[in-house]
Amino acid sequence: MADILVIEKHALAPEEAKRRVQNFEDQMEKYRLKATWKGVNAELKGTGANGGITITASEVKVEIKLGFLAKAAGIDAARASESIRKRLRAALDEA
Repeated sequence: MADILVIEKHALAPEEAKRRVQNFEDQMEKYRLKATWKGVNAELKGTGANGGITITASEVKVEIKLGFLAKAAGIDAARASESIRKRLRAALDEA
């Protein structure tokens, strides 16, 4: 089960949603996560955390499982979820 689960609705083509999410990806570096893309989905891997980004025709889902190192470093899942949600929404809403 993911410690962080963010689902945001959109009305974009999946490829356009991916393009916008890739702009948002820089924010994921804050959590030391790197995305490896396969089509419109990505695997997230990093020090102390892993997960994925799933893009469908109607939503983007970001799931992150925090490992021991991330939890020991004091990453708060609730605060991280809200931060990711805010930045993901801004990325999807860009003009």
